Amino acid sequence: MRTSTRLAAYGAALVVLASGGYAVGSAVGPLSSEAGGTSEAMSSAGADQPGGLAASSGGYTLTPADPAFTPGAAKEFAFRVTGPDGAAVTGFDVEHDKRMHLIVVRRDTASFQHVHPEMDPDGTWRVPLTLPAAGSYRAFADFARTGGPAITLGVDLVAAGSFEPVTYQPSRTAHVDGYTVTLAGDLVPGRASPVSLTVSRDGREVTDLQPYLSAYGHLVALRGGDLAYLHVHPDGSPGDGRTAPGPTVTFVAEVPSAGTYRLFLDFQHGGVVRTAAFTVPTGPATAAAPPAAEHAHGH
Repeated sequence: MRTSTRLAAYGAALVVLASGGYAVGSAVGPLSSEAGGTSEAMSSAGADQPGGLAASSGGYTLTPADPAFTPGAAKEFAFRVTGPDGAAVTGFDVEHDKRMHLIVVRRDTASFQHVHPEMDPDGTWRVPLTLPAAGSYRAFADFARTGGPAITLGVDLVAAGSFEPVTYQPSRTAHVDGYTVTLAGDLVPGRASPVSLTVSRDGREVTDLQPYLSAYGHLVALRGGDLAYLHVHPDGSPGDGRTAPGPTVTFVAEVPSAGTYRLFLDFQHGGVVRTAAFTVPTGPATAAAPPAAEHAHGH
């Protein structure tokens, strides 16, 4: 994951926005052998394809050992990244303290996880993972092979069972574990736009955020209607002499198209990493009354 000041692409579908979305109470069964093939076929879409849409890109392929989960049950999730020669890649650069960042999100964005697998000498990555409820999920492997550019590959996971998709109204305020996080700034398609997130607790601004993966905050943006993805970081870094540890973390976002985006901010305070979630349509701000806050849970 390379630090960036632009959001050139976004990922994970919002069910309420995508055509052919889930029906309420629908059942999800185990993935068929063709499920991964659909993603891999998309790799021929072109080099400018946003990250995470395909299991293969630039000759590199993400292959899970077993994409099927039991809802609420922990299991070890294992996968490999193979290179153009078909062999497992074992050389990865450290990006923000880790060689591999794995983002797992349910397709209605009701569940969001950011975890860090560990690699065996043979190139197999492993991480304990729980899909909390039934549904279809997308797993994004965000990495940079040694000496190469950053790559994001995506595969589908499934937790079989009946479920009801969650819908979201626009929200610029999130409450998580007693913290309040507010978002300021507009997402304007095709334009670099500052987006600031301010953290407070019990009515007082938090000015001692702790570094997490070499930054005071990490932002993931998920766009409705497709599976494009991007994980970016704020301007500046701890210890650079100009970046304060709160209360505000600023990003510069350039969204590629109009639509509604889900934003997830990871921040650390008191030794705990928490995630705040927002739902933001593109366009200029309106004078509408503040929307109801959304709730998220810490890691």
